[in-house]
Amino acid sequence: MAITSLGYIGINSKKLSDWEGFATDLLGMQKVDQGGAMRLFRMDDRKQRLIVTGEGEEDLAFIGWEVGSPSDLDALASKLENAGVAVEWHGASLADQRHVARLISFHDPDGNRLEAFCGPEIASDPFLSGRPISGFKTGSLGMGHAVLHVADVDGILHFYRDLLGFEVTDYGLTPYPLYFFHVNGRHHSFAMVGSGRKGVHHFMVELMSLDDVGQGYDIAQQRDEGIAYTLGRHSNDQMLSFYTNTPSNFFVEYGWGCMILDTEKWKPYETHGGPSTWGHERLYLPEDDANRIKLREMRHKLARDGVRAPDSQLAPQPNCPWLDTVVRNE
Repeated sequence: MAITSLGYIGINSKKLSDWEGFATDLLGMQKVDQGGAMRLFRMDDRKQRLIVTGEGEEDLAFIGWEVGSPSDLDALASKLENAGVAVEWHGASLADQRHVARLISFHDPDGNRLEAFCGPEIASDPFLSGRPISGFKTGSLGMGHAVLHVADVDGILHFYRDLLGFEVTDYGLTPYPLYFFHVNGRHHSFAMVGSGRKGVHHFMVELMSLDDVGQGYDIAQQRDEGIAYTLGRHSNDQMLSFYTNTPSNFFVEYGWGCMILDTEKWKPYETHGGPSTWGHERLYLPEDDANRIKLREMRHKLARDGVRAPDSQLAPQPNCPWLDTVVRNE
């Protein structure tokens, strides 16, 4: 598989001070000092993971996908071009701005800008979190995951699955279509919500400690409309998380305990019980919203049926970004 992980995410927003406080004080990222309007944030040994452009509308700017080598990048570009997708090769200026060696960009059928790159730059100084946390679970698993609203799931499924090579992990069709894709051991690095809309739904960052999530939950509750989904546990990836509103009117999922797949043996399947085993009440929706009510009923049925996370998921597998980097380089 050419694409190995979610490398970075770019957000178009002019609310730079709001994003700075959100990313550091709540999420625990490190602001990277630099000139200009753009804001960069670190999560680990990479020079950047989150980019806020200081431009445009409040929405997704781009998603950066990492490939393993220059030859993988060449192969991906050729595959896309042969399928009729316009690919732009970028020079040193944008590559330096993204802190990568080589870079291409293209668009998915909904018009979302995607970038693919190889050779990410590693920072010489250690990661310093914006608030005391144990760290983010990244390394070979990537930054986390990104989820997009899509206008037509069937129309875009081919692009991500067959052209980009994303593997379907699982999918649900009720109360709306949800497809989850993996590119490494993380349960999903990408997902799509068949809402009939376009744009970013949320991105997820995973913490190394459950206490990091709990303390983030306390902080979010002190912010105006800081909680979009209450604390809960997803039924497919077993993530224990909450969702918080960003300054740009989409969500960030802040979680711990995501399932690690054996990608050689995994088979995709359809889920039927709903996206969450418990919690994740959609506070951003009106109390009488049909989807909010339906999802609540589905959780209550899982509770009546005694559904639990597998014991193996109660203690997530360890991950050390530094060790992952050493192993990858060797």
